[in-house]
Amino acid sequence: MQCLASTPHTRAPLTRARGTNSINVKPVVFHQASLSCLPFTPIASTSSAGRAENFVVKAQAQPATSPSQSADRTAGRATYRPASFGEMVDDAVKCILDGAKDGLTRMEVEFPPIPTKIDGYKGASDLFIDSNAQLSLAAARKIAETGKKVHVVMPDQGEYDRTYKMFRPTLDALGGSVSLGHLKEIGGWSFSLEGMFSGYAPDSKEAGQAADMYIIINATCVELLGVREYINKLAPEGSGKAVVLWNLELDTLRGDLGLPAFPSKDIHYAFLSAFRPVFYLRPRDYSKSVTVAPFIVNYSGALFREYPGPWQVMLRQDSGEYACIAEDRTRYNLGELKEELQAAMGLATEEEGSMQQVLRRGFKNSTWWEDDYDVEKSHEWRL
Repeated sequence: MQCLASTPHTRAPLTRARGTNSINVKPVVFHQASLSCLPFTPIASTSSAGRAENFVVKAQAQPATSPSQSADRTAGRATYRPASFGEMVDDAVKCILDGAKDGLTRMEVEFPPIPTKIDGYKGASDLFIDSNAQLSLAAARKIAETGKKVHVVMPDQGEYDRTYKMFRPTLDALGGSVSLGHLKEIGGWSFSLEGMFSGYAPDSKEAGQAADMYIIINATCVELLGVREYINKLAPEGSGKAVVLWNLELDTLRGDLGLPAFPSKDIHYAFLSAFRPVFYLRPRDYSKSVTVAPFIVNYSGALFREYPGPWQVMLRQDSGEYACIAEDRTRYNLGELKEELQAAMGLATEEEGSMQQVLRRGFKNSTWWEDDYDVEKSHEWRL
């Protein structure tokens, strides 16, 4: 137990007590300046008007976790601050390999592939798509060093042609251990307008059939049907082949399920629920109005998981480092994440059960896929 909270939070399955009184840590002063913890060039934080100077936050400063300290991930991390996207890829690969060693064949990896201050997530953005392709190929190369054949799968022929053209030198250098493909390759011939003018990439069907592990990237909600069909044909349960859903923003995609012209909710119940998150870092930004200066307090945190460790609520320090304030063996929903962050910040000031608390929190702070425990065929996505 490496969390900053002095007492572990405990709960019955799928319910969580607030546990505010269990947080007992020394106060530390937060200043106005704040840097993003994400790699490369630091991104400036939001304006100082949103954060009070010398505002006291209930969190204990701790040194950054060294590689040797993080070697055993079973207990979780006290702090996390990746120095680069490459470091996050390394951490994700370690979790994937540990999961595969433990027999997992359905895994999820989720982290911001671009700095969080640049438009957040945008599934249609070339920056988002290209960064995902680059990071997934880097992960595939590291996994291939263990002797596995890895197939990185794009949504369609057009994106496959474009990505192959961009990363062809890298793929040639890797030989046949890492290959690119697309979801339509299982159906034979497909057409790409871009490929017609710039030259088609080589047929990927044979490489897909020979792969030991598949990394699915850049799929949209509608394309989840194709993802399911692809996996059922090339990596069915019992085949021993592993599948990794890489930065698909599944929580965002789940929100569209059941809407007109989108797949039904059964995609989550029967398919997505079987994928175990092995590396998960989802930053969240919040604000709360208070009755004293500065009147609006901004605070940030993240939901973090590093297999086989627990799910952790991380509070972002002004240094850009994430510090653990709560952890549990099962996944926190976003409402619980916000409550844990507020408790650690000393912002949970409403009386329990009061009308003010109801108005602040809302009558419902969880989503349908978080609530429908009895309907889903697998609970792996919660573990």
